[in-house]
Amino acid sequence: MDNRAGDYRNNLTGALQYKSFLPKSLPPNPTIEYDKEMVDLLSKTNRSVGILQGISSQVPDIDLFVSMYVRKEALLSSQIEGTQATLDDILDPNLEDNSNLEVADVINVIKASTYAKKRLNELPISNRLLKEIHEVLMEGVRGSEKSPGEFRRRRSQNWIGPQGGSLKDARFVPPNVVDMIEAMSDLEKFLNSEDTLDPFIKIGLAHYQFETIHPFLDGNGRIGRLLITLFLMERKVLSYETFYISYFLKKNRAEYYDRLMEVRFKGNFEQWIKFFLLAVHASAEDAIQTIEKLIKLHNKNLKRIENSVGRSSKTVKLLLNYLERNPIIDIKKTSTALELSYNAVSNAVKQLMALEILIQPESGQRNRIFAYEEYLEIIRKDT
Repeated sequence: MDNRAGDYRNNLTGALQYKSFLPKSLPPNPTIEYDKEMVDLLSKTNRSVGILQGISSQVPDIDLFVSMYVRKEALLSSQIEGTQATLDDILDPNLEDNSNLEVADVINVIKASTYAKKRLNELPISNRLLKEIHEVLMEGVRGSEKSPGEFRRRRSQNWIGPQGGSLKDARFVPPNVVDMIEAMSDLEKFLNSEDTLDPFIKIGLAHYQFETIHPFLDGNGRIGRLLITLFLMERKVLSYETFYISYFLKKNRAEYYDRLMEVRFKGNFEQWIKFFLLAVHASAEDAIQTIEKLIKLHNKNLKRIENSVGRSSKTVKLLLNYLERNPIIDIKKTSTALELSYNAVSNAVKQLMALEILIQPESGQRNRIFAYEEYLEIIRKDT
């Protein structure tokens, strides 16, 4: 039976022989079949992302939310790959002094995301852009020896399978190098082609195809998920990175991988697209709820400050705004960042502690750390 997703190709001979997958170009042929369930999901997805877009454009300091959401998406995307880091690790004010390999992985996803957004103003989504992002992603971390910024080269076959397993144990073998180069060229054309596909359907197909091609020796999952946000921003479906799809994909990790495999084995794109639309819809809904909770928290605590602090409220308000970007602080670094004296920040911290807005989680430390715990509780969800 013909598989519209692709075919298997024999490589090498004798005992070394193995089969790699050769994906067919997108869009699928026959074309995607839209049943009622898919149409409903597409409608819900467009509506929820539209609401998120509307809320984002009305928030006074949207950069504040974007800064936090980029960090959350980077963490969740890294956790899908097995990185053992927490949100508190990433927000540690002494991160530069205490960083380990787990945290460095996440920091590099943040750097790659920031670089990608800036570069998108100069370059379309292309193989060149993906290679540049990959170089930033892999710099100085685990896997940095695996050709950062380069697609796989001759004789560098990768595979998906159990940890420590060999090619013979593989659950799935992506295209060989020659086929991979051709497939990535086709994918680049597909991403930049003019067609009537809904943007969510198009990027759902493109994400599947990228993960299937697996062009890099390492970091494919993180680049593939970043590609989703970049595409939606390039198409002006999203104006801000207030969207973290890895939240849903991490929560449903086994199903995520199984549904990708279902396309490869059976050519069943429809079940994958429905899952992908559900992921986008759920992620947008979650982002909307999070923004609403954070705005409510901000307004509640701003009112408490105005009612309780009186004349010195200007510095305390300034600190509250800083906490919404950096919810774990130490006084010295905060005073430098805000260009205020140590004593002014220290007094503002005491006032916020008296209002139980700030807490001191580790009182034994010489460099005392303070946390905006209510804010962190909202942001930590699913991390």
